[in-house]
Amino acid sequence: MNSLRSLFPRTCTACRSQFQPASRLSRSSYTSRRAYIRPAFAPKPAIDIKHIRQNPGLYEQNCIDRNYAAHSKASWRIIELHEEWLALQQKARHLRERNNVIRGKLANARSHSAGEGDGTTRESLINDAKALKVEIGAIEAKEAVLQEEIDGLAQDLPNLSSTSTPVGTKPQLIEYINNHPEPEPSQSDRVWRSHVHIGSELGILDFAASAQTSGWGWYFLVGDGAMLEQALVQYALNVARKRGWKVVAPPSLVYSHVASACGFQPRDQNGEQQVYAIEQAEKDQAKPQLVLAGTAEIPLAGMKANQTFEDVDLPLKTVGVSRCYRAEAGARGVDTKGLYRVHEFTKVEMFAWTLPDTNDQEHFTADTPSNSHAIFDEMLSMQKEILQSLGLHCRVLEMPTTDLGASATRKIDIEAFFPSRREKDEGWGEVTSTSICTDYQSRRLHTRVRLGKTGGKLEFPYTLNGTALAVPRVLAAILENAWNEHDQSVIIPEVLRPFMGGQEKIQGHTIHGTDKY
Repeated sequence: MNSLRSLFPRTCTACRSQFQPASRLSRSSYTSRRAYIRPAFAPKPAIDIKHIRQNPGLYEQNCIDRNYAAHSKASWRIIELHEEWLALQQKARHLRERNNVIRGKLANARSHSAGEGDGTTRESLINDAKALKVEIGAIEAKEAVLQEEIDGLAQDLPNLSSTSTPVGTKPQLIEYINNHPEPEPSQSDRVWRSHVHIGSELGILDFAASAQTSGWGWYFLVGDGAMLEQALVQYALNVARKRGWKVVAPPSLVYSHVASACGFQPRDQNGEQQVYAIEQAEKDQAKPQLVLAGTAEIPLAGMKANQTFEDVDLPLKTVGVSRCYRAEAGARGVDTKGLYRVHEFTKVEMFAWTLPDTNDQEHFTADTPSNSHAIFDEMLSMQKEILQSLGLHCRVLEMPTTDLGASATRKIDIEAFFPSRREKDEGWGEVTSTSICTDYQSRRLHTRVRLGKTGGKLEFPYTLNGTALAVPRVLAAILENAWNEHDQSVIIPEVLRPFMGGQEKIQGHTIHGTDKY
């Protein structure tokens, strides 16, 4: 492998200009993380393996930058396997040529009496042909095994990072939204409460009941809390529809292979469970496995699997409301109370397909005005509009390589200020995320677009996804930032009031003869 590395420097004219030498890592296992049955009707991935072979150092460094160390040597392994595959191809070619010669002799033997020609008997030729057939079959079986391993390694590689993405662990601050509610805490006498306290006081959040019905990480929204959720959903949909986004009600159950194609594996690179898999009866073990979708991005992307767009159909902009299921909440949120990290929640998600930004062999060039970036900017502007109108103080961040999911080439997060998190992350907590996934998902789902300008050539469209509104966190941020300690109330943002019958505030009511609300 060292000899291979000398042939492929960690550079690519179409990507980041130069990479520092990667630190030596121990040889990792190349076992695929897929543990599900891929049905015959599943989309056949069309990964650009040639680009991986031509730029192994680029993919190695990309894995290291993105904290995918276990996959950092996969590109080099693909080259090794490809060379083995080529050697088998050449050997099989020679055997087929010999087989063709024997078939020719057999044809001649049928037209002449036995013993004539080169003296080889017909029976001997038949035996030689059978032996060659067995040998060729064995080689083809080895080729199939090699190709399967190559495909598995390629599919598990994360997308290449955009030149806009900071390398490392620190995000880049882009801008702020709205003013900070308490810029100088030492000079303020304002009383801050956590949304858990506020929700309990107002009787709109019930964690004790959900602990009995479902366990940690679930919750009940009650009364005005439930109405506030519906108002947030309707407001986000209203903003999206005004911009021409088509509303879709997606299913919550999806096939495992669809989730995997979108970049969601049953377990992440640290071995932590990410999705809930549906238990199957013994008699159904051979059937494709179903999982609960962690985001509407998954069923929305899968909606166009194995389909071909016409170029005039793009961009196609959809927005879906769904319940989302995250299995990792308990592991990551043991020190987080309330709504910030939960197992199940409602989210309004934007998903779009655009024409590919490039139609040649160059990949991941420096960012320029493009089809996908126009939609990316539109998603971001909608997120900022929603959060600004809700009165939340936020910051917009260009996320670093270690924070990107497998499918994203670029990601921008917006974090809101949560008074209850001031001691944890200076009060900041993620509320939205927007990602460009280039052709990562469309290649794995075999979604294509026919380009009329190039004579009907088929290409893979780009996909983008973004959070329009994740209900629990935004609801929690509203409760904490709009809390009035004096009259024990929460002011409802003005843009939500039309969806709550004109109600202006949520206020507790004292129980007669007590100090309770």
